[in-house]
Amino acid sequence: MLNNEFEKSWENLTLSNDFLFGAVMSNAKLCQKMLQRLLNIKITKIEYPEPQKAIDLAIDAKGVRLDIYVEDETETIYNVEIQTRMTKKSILPKRSRYYQGMIDLNHINKGDNYDQLKKSFVIFICTFDPFGKGLYRYTFQTKCQEDQTLLLQDEAYKLFFNTKGVKENVSNEVKAFLKYLDGEKNEDVFVKELEQEVTIIKKNEKWRRDYMTLFMRDRENWEEGKLEGRLEGKLEGKLEAAVIMIESGMELPFVAQKLELDQEMIETYLKNRKNQ
Repeated sequence: MLNNEFEKSWENLTLSNDFLFGAVMSNAKLCQKMLQRLLNIKITKIEYPEPQKAIDLAIDAKGVRLDIYVEDETETIYNVEIQTRMTKKSILPKRSRYYQGMIDLNHINKGDNYDQLKKSFVIFICTFDPFGKGLYRYTFQTKCQEDQTLLLQDEAYKLFFNTKGVKENVSNEVKAFLKYLDGEKNEDVFVKELEQEVTIIKKNEKWRRDYMTLFMRDRENWEEGKLEGRLEGKLEGKLEAAVIMIESGMELPFVAQKLELDQEMIETYLKNRKNQ
C-alpha cells in the first residue's frame, strides 16, 4: 500500500514541488535560462557553491536551507524558492528579509569592508498571489520615503512571482514559464525543455531514491501527527493534518484522498489561515 502511495506521488510530481524544482534547476543550463528570463538580464555562466545551500551562522540562530543558490560571473548571488502554501501576508516579506540578511552575513567576515557585500536577488515563485494585486511580478528595492526617485542602492533585490497573475506586467516568455508552474502546458520553447528534464529526472533512479527518502520522512511525520491526536476523527483535526502534510511537500490531491477531504475544502482552509 505504501509503495503504491509513493509511486502515485512520484508520478504526479510537478515542477511546483520544491523537490522536483530543485532537481530540475540543478541543471545549470536550465537554471541560467530561468534567471535570464525572470530578470530580463544576460548571464554568461552560473556556479553552484553547493546544492541546497545551508546557512547556519550560530548555534542559537535560526538557520535557513536555500532551494536554489547560485552565483554568476559577476559574483551576483541568486536565491530562488518555490512557495506553494498561502500564509499570513507578513510571513513571506519577513522571510525574504531574513534570507537576504543571512546571505549577506554568510559573505562578510569580521573586519571586512561593507563594499564586499555582493549584489543579491532573493526570488520567491508563488503559486498564489502574495500581495493580492494581480501582478505576475512584484519587485522591491529600498527607496527614500521623502523622495521616491532616490534609491538606497544597496544592491539587494527581493522579487515575488505570482503564477496566478492577471495584469500584463511581464513578458510572454515569463508568463509561459509561470503558467507551466501553475499546471498549464504550452508550446513555449523553454517550457518544452523543462518538460524534457522532468521526464529525465523521473526516469533517474538516484532522484527517485532521494525522493523516496523524503517521502518516507514525511510519512513518518504524518504518522506522528496522528499519534499526537491531530486527527482525532474531527474535521478541524483533519484540516490541520492536511496543512502539515502539504507543508512537508505532499501534493494536494494525495492529501485530500488520504484524509478523505474535499480539495476545495482544504484550499479554503489554507486561504482562511493566511488571512488570520
